Amino acid sequence: MTTTTPMRNQRNASSIWKLIIAILTCEAIGFTSGLIGSAAMNSWFDKLQKPSWNPPAYLFAPVWTLLYALMGIAFWLIWKNATPEANKRNAYFAFALQLFLNFWWSIIFFKLQSPFFALIEILLMLLAILLTIFHFSKISKTAGWLLVPYVLWVSFASVLNYTIWSLN
Repeated sequence: MTTTTPMRNQRNASSIWKLIIAILTCEAIGFTSGLIGSAAMNSWFDKLQKPSWNPPAYLFAPVWTLLYALMGIAFWLIWKNATPEANKRNAYFAFALQLFLNFWWSIIFFKLQSPFFALIEILLMLLAILLTIFHFSKISKTAGWLLVPYVLWVSFASVLNYTIWSLN
């Protein structure tokens, strides 16, 4: 029979708190951005021409909730990894950059009603996500793979953003 030491229990509790913080931070950023951006979405967005393959509105909240959770888990895997902090700096920076750009996209597109500037912004976000995957994968392959659904969704959203801008 093995017994757990107080130090191991403390590490496990610390890791669980890091996971909770990472997920809640990502979810809060997404929720806040959506809240700010959606206030102006109503009639302006409804009047825009959209492609026939535009997903229904009810799909976005659950998809983004899942993607933010996956982002949080991926970040947690990097944060708790034994790699020296100095070697994680690029990964942290890339993650913060993509999250910052993610926050602003809804606001630019919906609140500022600017599909063109949102398109430029989402393309920058796409690059930042790819950079994050690159840096995360050097530390944790799992963390890099957890961001693949995110990069696929943002790639789709980029094409959708371009199409809406073109049609209008």
